[in-house]
Amino acid sequence: MHQRSFRNSLQSPWQGGKTSGKMFFVTGRKVASAANEKRSIYQRFRGYELMEKRRTETALKAGEDRALFLGLSMVFCSIMMYFVLCITMVRSYTDSVWTEESICTILNSSLIMEVNCSYSCGSDCWRSSRYPCLQVYVSINATGRIGLLSYNEEAQDISSECFYVPKCQKDHTAVNVMMANISETLKAQQQVWCYYDPKEQQSVILLSRLYGSGAMFHSLFWPSCMLAGGSLIIFMVKLTQYLSILCEHISKMPK
Repeated sequence: MHQRSFRNSLQSPWQGGKTSGKMFFVTGRKVASAANEKRSIYQRFRGYELMEKRRTETALKAGEDRALFLGLSMVFCSIMMYFVLCITMVRSYTDSVWTEESICTILNSSLIMEVNCSYSCGSDCWRSSRYPCLQVYVSINATGRIGLLSYNEEAQDISSECFYVPKCQKDHTAVNVMMANISETLKAQQQVWCYYDPKEQQSVILLSRLYGSGAMFHSLFWPSCMLAGGSLIIFMVKLTQYLSILCEHISKMPK
């Protein structure tokens, strides 16, 4: 009886130690699995953050490239427009000798003769017609000089004696009526604004200029706006890139 109780007392501590060891092992597995689960959740969120950051950077890079391409395209188009305008309008404006503007008094306006012309009636088909030559004499109030009045540079190049050269038409009567109306309108106005050559190299006086100062301003205004807008877009894109690089360098500096 005493031997059995002594054996039980020897076995009980061993059995208790075995149970506590088993409990510690189970608890350690639970703690390790919880830590692994937290680590996996953190890695998952970290991966999402990295993917979102890369996606945002890609979208920003694509937007910057488009904006930069737009700015360069605007600058290129404005330069091409300047080039075309310089070889057409600006050159004609600077080479023109009719630089002074004054008021001219209509002295005489009459249809003096008829000029032969030809018009197209189809492919390889031309027919002859006529138009009346309207001759207008004016006096420049600023200088007192008297000369023939021409509608613009184009009309003066075609005919230095006729005020206006209409388009050659088949209906000769309609052209005569149109030129008579122009003559009556000039007589009714009596005084008109005109352009003349102050150096008197050209005796012909112009009623209007093809490319005056107003036309030059309106023609150069829109290319200038396009050039300024394209330059501003390029400047803003480069400034944004510089600021982003500067912020990244500041964030990587040791605190």
